[in-house]
Amino acid sequence: MTGFEIQRVPFDKTAVRSWTKSDPRHRSWPVVYLIDAEAPKKPSSGFKDVYVGETLNAGARVLQHLDSPGKQHLTQVRVVLDDTFNKSVCLDLESHLIRLLAGDGTYRVLNRNEGITDSAYYDREVYRESFREVFDTLRDEGVFTRSVPEIENSDLFKLSPYKALTQDQAIAVEDIVEGLFDDLAKGVGELLVVQGEPGTGKTVVAVYLMKLLADIAASKPDDEPDADSIFADFFTDDHRRALQDFRVGLVVPQQSLRESIRRVFKRTPGLHPSQVMTAFQAGESEQPWDLLIVDEAHRLNQRANQSSGGQNKKFKDITTTLFGADDITKTQLDWIRARSRHQILMVDPEQSVRPADLAPEMLRELVSAAKDDLRHYPLVSQMRVRAGEDYIGWIRSILRPGPPDVDAPPPAPRTFQDYDMQFFDDIGEMHDAIRARDAEHGLARLVAGYAWPWVSKGSADVHDIELDGRLLRWNSTDTDWIASPGSLEEVGSIHTVQGYDLNYAGVVIGRDLEWDPKADRLLVNRRNYFDKKGKENNPTLGRKYSDEELLRYICNVYAVLLTRGIRGTYVYVCDEGLRERLTGLLPGSSAQVRDGN
Repeated sequence: MTGFEIQRVPFDKTAVRSWTKSDPRHRSWPVVYLIDAEAPKKPSSGFKDVYVGETLNAGARVLQHLDSPGKQHLTQVRVVLDDTFNKSVCLDLESHLIRLLAGDGTYRVLNRNEGITDSAYYDREVYRESFREVFDTLRDEGVFTRSVPEIENSDLFKLSPYKALTQDQAIAVEDIVEGLFDDLAKGVGELLVVQGEPGTGKTVVAVYLMKLLADIAASKPDDEPDADSIFADFFTDDHRRALQDFRVGLVVPQQSLRESIRRVFKRTPGLHPSQVMTAFQAGESEQPWDLLIVDEAHRLNQRANQSSGGQNKKFKDITTTLFGADDITKTQLDWIRARSRHQILMVDPEQSVRPADLAPEMLRELVSAAKDDLRHYPLVSQMRVRAGEDYIGWIRSILRPGPPDVDAPPPAPRTFQDYDMQFFDDIGEMHDAIRARDAEHGLARLVAGYAWPWVSKGSADVHDIELDGRLLRWNSTDTDWIASPGSLEEVGSIHTVQGYDLNYAGVVIGRDLEWDPKADRLLVNRRNYFDKKGKENNPTLGRKYSDEELLRYICNVYAVLLTRGIRGTYVYVCDEGLRERLTGLLPGSSAQVRDGN
């Protein structure tokens, strides 16, 4: 780019026609434009509206928008002009601004999400650098309220439906939507399974699907779908009619993640926070759902002691209402299937962390049946951890429960290029390093297995964890802990971080997990595991969980914690035997950190 300018035009026909005639580039040159309102349509909503587009004929395209009933409240146009722009640059800048606007949260983005791109083109990195200048200018004008790193670290950005999908995500979305419309035409209902390891974007697919279906339902016969999108063919009259009065909901078992997604839906046209619910809310719904998407479906519950007497009663009441009797074999998944005609499950069986979660054999059967029915969609591209796609498998190999597997090679020491993975033998040094990384990149937090009781709950005067002379407290909130004040000085549990990204995770492996060098295997120390629901037997189903079963859940917990960090993972191990074992497998040491290497 040799230099850009942003021209401003009132959003009315007289002004736009005059502007169009004033420069040939206004009629025949690739540009990016924003149409926004100086004040919210409803002041009580707290949001302004904005539409972002790219075109080769700015004047004609803006005049078309002036005829759109949904944009009559908008008041001004900003056109980004540059003599070096081409179509590819404009598509990229358009997508870039849409993603950042959605993540900033000041505006409601009126765009559909099927046209977001992330394609390579000549001199892309040069243009990408210059996009920062466009952003800074727009921020100076009040269009943005936060910096790019602040936006990219926010849940609004990470959970936004305005994503450029990876190839396997796009294939899954295309096949799912195509299959859904086929099922609707045939009048049949089906269950689909989307399976992926941590960081493959299961939640991204779930939120993207919600927005795409909402956009198809809200489209108009004279709309122009994005010709470059693989989803353009879904915007037809038949599909639009098929989705009229079509009720779609998103079930999210984890409280914190659920609330974060609700905040995203509040700012997304076509979506509503009430569409995001617990499994209890889905089971209690008076009206059936046409489609329920379940994120983290492995965290749905079977019949087990719930967190309160009220929820235990609800479990019985919902089951009785739906099936005519209190059948203790029914699970929350059975509720969802009973209350919806179509279901899409986002699943990773290796992220089940409590005995109350759906039983492992049930999850295996679900996945196997979906594969047999050609209703199984794998996600394999690693979007989170910069260590590469084999990092997840390596972490799971070093946390493999049970005796040595003669059919699997033992885990070997690894280093991961461009990934900051370090082993610490002093918790204070690791905490100091996490603070430093947070100052540099944001979103660096300490997390730990549930190897200490939560004695500080409701009291700010006590601490839960004491290691190497340092006193630490568990997370002071269950909801949106990562972004909460003071979280940098606290320790997050599995229930606050599962489903979220961090830039750096400082993982404390407590004495609930031990290494037996004689048996060459991991062991569970039940006495040092303090998640009551994580080790509770199930008398209703006649289940007593053995140490081997508990070990599997605890290993899953640590595998989840060790796969949160995008840029790096720091590790501190309490058990001496396990510390010695992992020191030989994990790269880095506290000595290296002290030396600045």
